[in-house]
Order: sequence, then structure tokens, then C-alpha cells
Amino acid sequence: MPETGRTKDRLRVAASQVAWLEGEIDRLNAELQPLTSFVLPGGTRQAAAFHFCRTVARRAERVMVALHSREPLNPEALRYVNRLSDYFFVAARHANNRGAGDVLWVPGKNR
Repeated sequence: MPETGRTKDRLRVAASQVAWLEGEIDRLNAELQPLTSFVLPGGTRQAAAFHFCRTVARRAERVMVALHSREPLNPEALRYVNRLSDYFFVAARHANNRGAGDVLWVPGKNR
């Protein structure tokens, strides 16, 4: 019978997964114009979904950081969830016609 020790069965986020995610962020970001204003959630349906995913990832990150203050977590998992929200932001911009369709904050005009 295979060993079923608790440590052996755990799935772990590895540094290579964080590096892959960072590579994807860089790849998508290379096709975007630099930001000159804050980007508001919205644009295409796909971009809006990515913005929603970003807020969920940020919420998960806050929960993980709070948990980490009481019980040590895998540092790579913390890095991964942090980069995941960045990925969703860049993916949203990419889905908005590579940033051309971004909804930009205009002081005094947006709510």
C-alpha cells in the first residue's frame, strides 16, 4: 500500500510556477502601451471578467497573508497569488484591444 503521510500528499506551489506566471505577465505586457492613467474595471466582457478575477485573487491574497501571520504558509504560494492578480490585470488590458479599449480614470469625470 502506498505511503499516505500528510506531508507527502500535499500539493505545493513551486518557484517554477511563479516564474512561469511572471513570464506570461511579461509576454502580455510587451504588447501593451505604458500606462499614463489609472485603469478602471471594464471594457470588453472578457476584460471585465479578468478584472473581477483580479479582485478575487487580491481577496485571497489578503486572507493568505492574514493566515500566514498565524501559521507559516509556503512563501511561493504567497508570491504566486500576488502575481496572479497582476496577471489578471495585464490580461484584462490585453483583452481590451491590447489596452486601446481600457477605461481610463479621468479626474473629475469618472465616478
